[in-house]
Amino acid sequence: MPLSAVDRPFIVMIVIHRLIRMTTTTSQVNAVLRTPPASPAAAAAFFSASLAFHADVSDVAAALAAEAADGTDPGFVVIDSRSTASWDQGRIPGALHLPTALIPERAEQLLDRSVPVVTYCWGPGCNGATRSALALAERGFQVKEMLGGFEYWVREGFPYETWEGPAEKAADPLTAPVAAADCGC
Repeated sequence: MPLSAVDRPFIVMIVIHRLIRMTTTTSQVNAVLRTPPASPAAAAAFFSASLAFHADVSDVAAALAAEAADGTDPGFVVIDSRSTASWDQGRIPGALHLPTALIPERAEQLLDRSVPVVTYCWGPGCNGATRSALALAERGFQVKEMLGGFEYWVREGFPYETWEGPAEKAADPLTAPVAAADCGC
């Protein structure tokens, strides 16, 4: 049965719609791959740079523990960039207190430019360590930001100090291995 002139555009539109639906359905990519991964060379450059800018809480803790155990110099100084009230609430043992706002006037007096600095603030929801790292870098200091901040220091079970003295909490099994010295990564 031949198609009338009125039916032809309608049928063509249905065929085009089905082709588009088939093409989109078969070529749709999930959200993970919607933006393709970088080339291996670009990924290596990015992740290498990331390690140059960031330090892991457990790596910082291990270096500081070695220093405490055998006097091995970790080769860096830790800066707590938070307020005095936050510092009093809890801090990493041996950290220097240098709030971000005071970096312009006090960094030169407290720090040696030849010694790398590791900054921290409250945790992943706070960018205070990033701001303090920027302020220090702008003044010529080598600097890394400690990922996870004070929150993850405590959550991973490392000892800390408060205005009342030393403190420690059990490691959170969602952030640190329960029965191992480190996570193995």
